[in-house]
Amino acid sequence: MVSTETVAAAMGAGIYAQPLEAACINYGITSPLEKAHFLAQVAHESDGFKTAEEYASGRAYEGRKDLGNVQPGDGVRFKGRGLIQLTGRANYADYSRWKYGDDRAVKTPGLVAQLPDAVDAAVWYWTVRRPRLKVMALADDVVGVTKAINGGANGLADRTKKLRQAKSLFGIA
Repeated sequence: MVSTETVAAAMGAGIYAQPLEAACINYGITSPLEKAHFLAQVAHESDGFKTAEEYASGRAYEGRKDLGNVQPGDGVRFKGRGLIQLTGRANYADYSRWKYGDDRAVKTPGLVAQLPDAVDAAVWYWTVRRPRLKVMALADDVVGVTKAINGGANGLADRTKKLRQAKSLFGIA
């Protein structure tokens, strides 16, 4: 069986390849089909593993109560970071409590763009925040997975292309 690290590296993950392997093992992302979906989504969200921080300023998230952005400046402060582009004060706070048992990611949001948090936040989002992602990935539902991560079908063509690549690398027909 081909390792997650090998597939991630072939997809351009660079410094993220080994941490992605470890995170998948540690947090139960074990099926090649689920791993293919996970890698395709993080590859898209990180612009082909080029960034762990959203290019936009985050101003568009200002005042978004659904993201927990209730204080002035929260939109920019809690813009998308990590390989799945964790967004919003509420997600940062929940991730931080899960990972550290405290609010360090809220106090230092840039932490989420650095290793190991860039990978761990993506795995947290996949396994804890949106646990139905596993079911959708195992059903090979790229549209459902995309909507659960992005809230819409943004980048669906690229996500589908990356999924085909990951499946091929894992040896999935």
